[in-house]
Amino acid sequence: MGTPIELGGEGLSALPAADRAWLAASIDALLPALGTPVARAAVEVVRDTRMQALHARHMGLDSTTDVLTFAQNAPGEPVDADIAVCLDEAMRRGAGAPHGMRGELLLYALHALLHACGHDDRDEASYRRMHAEEDRILEAAGFGRLFEAGEAAP
Repeated sequence: MGTPIELGGEGLSALPAADRAWLAASIDALLPALGTPVARAAVEVVRDTRMQALHARHMGLDSTTDVLTFAQNAPGEPVDADIAVCLDEAMRRGAGAPHGMRGELLLYALHALLHACGHDDRDEASYRRMHAEEDRILEAAGFGRLFEAGEAAP
């Protein structure tokens, strides 16, 4: 049986083949610890221009961002989501992080999957719970904690 993860997008083609393969395998490695089955997750790796357009269209914000989740499923149902992750943002943030751009993209994909599972991060308590869950899953999959504990809550 194939993976339920579909990778695509203009940013994906900008990545070396080794990074594309690593990202696909790494997202797959997270799925067993997710706690919710994944029926389908289309992960589009985009550049700033596309992310800014998506952010403006769907969130009303004229800026780029790291990740957007478009869940087609209800919480508790198997994940069926379209996800946009921003390569340029991952390059900027990853440049100063031990896990680099690859780890940032993986973190963005996991963050989106958790949103599709029903997690939220709009207030401080839910933000902390969601990021603790990210670290739990990343550790269970063998990646260690990628989310910086010092990052401020919204």
